[in-house]
Amino acid sequence: MPEPTGAELDALRVRRDELRNRYLLAGDRRPRTTARGVHHVAFICRDVEETIRFYQELLGFPLVEIVENRDYSGSSHFFFDIGHGNLLGFFDFPGHDHPPFEETVGGIQHLALSVDDAQHAAARKALDEAGIGYAGPDRGVEESLYLRDPNGVPVELYREELGVFNGNVIV
Repeated sequence: MPEPTGAELDALRVRRDELRNRYLLAGDRRPRTTARGVHHVAFICRDVEETIRFYQELLGFPLVEIVENRDYSGSSHFFFDIGHGNLLGFFDFPGHDHPPFEETVGGIQHLALSVDDAQHAAARKALDEAGIGYAGPDRGVEESLYLRDPNGVPVELYREELGVFNGNVIV
C-alpha cells in the first residue's frame, strides 16, 4: 500500500491535529477510565503446542491455564501471564481454515508487550539462537523488536515502561 504524499499527507496531518485538539484532554482534565485493565486479549492459533513453546519457552511468558473453549467443543482456550494481572489468550479451532495473517481494517496491526532491558536482551538472544527473524532495533527506535509469532500475529517487544509512550508519561 503506497504511503500518502503531498497534499493528501498534509490533509491527514491537519485532520490528526483537529482530532487531538478536540478530544485529547490534558492529564489533569482527563476523566478516569471506566475499565480496570486488560483481563485478556484473545487470538486464534493454528497449533496449541507450537504456540505454548513460543510464548513460554522462547519469550518467557508462563502458561497459566488451559481449558476447553466453552463456546466450541474440542477447542482449547489457554492463557499466558504477561504481567500486572494481564493475560494473553489463544483459541484453536480444530477443523477451521487458518489463512495467513493479513493486515486489514478490523484486524490487528500488532500487539506491543512491555519488557524490561534484561528481557529485551534475552528475547533478542533467544530469537537469534532459534533463527527467528525480527526487525529492530531500527529507525532510531532502540526500544522495539518486531516479530511474528507462529500464527502470524505481529508482536512488538517494547522496552518502555507501562503508561509511557516515546518517553512521555501518558497515563
